[in-house]
Parts: sequence; C-alpha cells; structure tokens
Amino acid sequence: MTASYAALRAQLDTLTTEAFRPELAEIDRLSTLDIARTMNADDATVPAAVAAQLPHIAAAIDAIAPRMARGGRLVYAGAGTAGRMGVLDASECPPTFNTDPAQVVGLIAGGPTAMVSAVEGAEDSAELAAADLAALELTADDTVIGISASGRTPYAVGAVEFARTRGALTVGLSCNAGSALAAAAEHGIEVVVGPELLTGSTRLKAGTAQKLVLNLVSTITMIRLGKTYGNLMVDLRASNEKLRARSRRILTLATGAPDEEIEAALDATGGEVKQAVLVLIGAVDGPTAADLLTDTHGHLREALALARDL
Repeated sequence: MTASYAALRAQLDTLTTEAFRPELAEIDRLSTLDIARTMNADDATVPAAVAAQLPHIAAAIDAIAPRMARGGRLVYAGAGTAGRMGVLDASECPPTFNTDPAQVVGLIAGGPTAMVSAVEGAEDSAELAAADLAALELTADDTVIGISASGRTPYAVGAVEFARTRGALTVGLSCNAGSALAAAAEHGIEVVVGPELLTGSTRLKAGTAQKLVLNLVSTITMIRLGKTYGNLMVDLRASNEKLRARSRRILTLATGAPDEEIEAALDATGGEVKQAVLVLIGAVDGPTAADLLTDTHGHLREALALARDL
C-alpha cells in the first residue's frame, strides 16, 4: 500500500458516512421485504438530520436571495452523486420557476459525461473546479455551494476556495461533522445522517439529505425572489401539455375566474401566468401587467398593490 492510499484510508476511517455497521453484516440473508423495511427505517431518519441544520440553511438562503435579486447566480459544484444532485436541482429550476438556465448552474467534476459514467480522477482535482468556475467569470453577487458527502472531496473544497478568491458567497454542504468543506465556506451545512446501509454508499442517506437541502435552498430562494404567489408556481414555463394544463389550474386557484376569462387573460399576456393573474385580479391590460411586474422586479403581490392604486 502506498503512503497516499494509507493516508486516505486513515481519513476515511474517521468519517461517519464510511462507518461499518456490524448489525447489518448479514443483511443479504434477510427476505426482500425485511431488507426494504430496514432501508426504509434508515431513510426515515434523514429529515430529522436535515431539521437540525435548518438555522444554518435559512441563514444561507437569506444571504443568497439578495445576491440573486441583484442578478447573481447560484452555482452547485460537486463530484459523483453530490454533483449529480446539484445538476438535477439546477435543471429543475427553469421549468418550475421560469429562470434562465444560466441563473442556477450545476457543475459536476468531469463535466456532463460524469452524469452517466465515472470520470477517472476528476473528483480529486481542486484545479479542475477552479477552471470550471473561472469559465463562469464569477462575481461577488454569485453564490457557490460545494457539495460533498464526506466533506473532503478536493473538487468541492477547491470550488469553495476558488469562489472566495472572487468574492462570491460560499456554502459548504456535507454529511460529516467538522468537515474541511464547511470550514472553507462562509456558511457550513453539515447534515450528519450516520453510517449507510451499504458501507460507504453515500448515494443513499447522504444523497437523499443533499437533495432535501437543495430543495430547501432553491425553493425558498425562489419564493424570496417572487417566483411564487403564495404556494402557487405562477412563474412556471408552460413548455408541454401537462404544464399548460397546470398553468390554467393555477389561474383558477389564484383568481377563481371562469375558464373563458382565464383563456382571454392568457391570450392577452402571451401565456404568461403571472401577468394573467394581474389581468384577472388587478383589472389591467396585458402590457400594463407586464410594466407593473417590471417595476416590482417580478413580485406579484407588490404589483397587485400598485394595480389597485391606478
């Protein structure tokens, strides 16, 4: 064994996410239903681990939202499962919140190829993270969230360290306490989910915890940016038949208007749901609705208040 492997093995031995669970050493001899019950009970502990970090998550969101309101971007950076979780969450934002694809970005070590197959050595390169972020020309209004179950992955730690040199806000999301990633970031979020069902398989509880945290970050940030009206997704992009039907359902829930008025409002606003709400509740025409939303930076409640004063 080389010295570097010995050092890395010693480091892994200290991580909760890598710990061996002797009580599960013969899980392969259980029935399928019993394995499913064991795994499901394990998964049920994840939300409580996330809940313990809510104050840190909320503080990060309160720092991210005003930067994004000024035009900053939200960038996720990770390797393997952690990187895939970031890419997944970023890719869900345009259809859900009508964001520009460049506004929430997912970077995975090794590039798009790593989404479907392992890219040798990519996660071990802090330099690769720096190069990926340099290509984005980071500014002080941007936020970089490094994601790593272990909290030691060089790509994620390198991403946060590089982002700090550019003045960007940094968040470190890991699943072990006292991680290098959290220490490197301004906001550390350490969701300690404990040892995995399969030793070291952090696509399980750790991966679930990471997606839950990213759901919180992206969803609440978008609420703060005015992308919703109450709990309705009034900024969704109706890019397929299901979403076109959903947009009409949202207008019904938000306004109570009959179908013919909803269709007329959508015609008057080019299919923009948020503008159509203004037309229906604020009693303004399509161009005025667009102007009011521009004046209020997309915040529908503020635009409705202005419409009442016209």
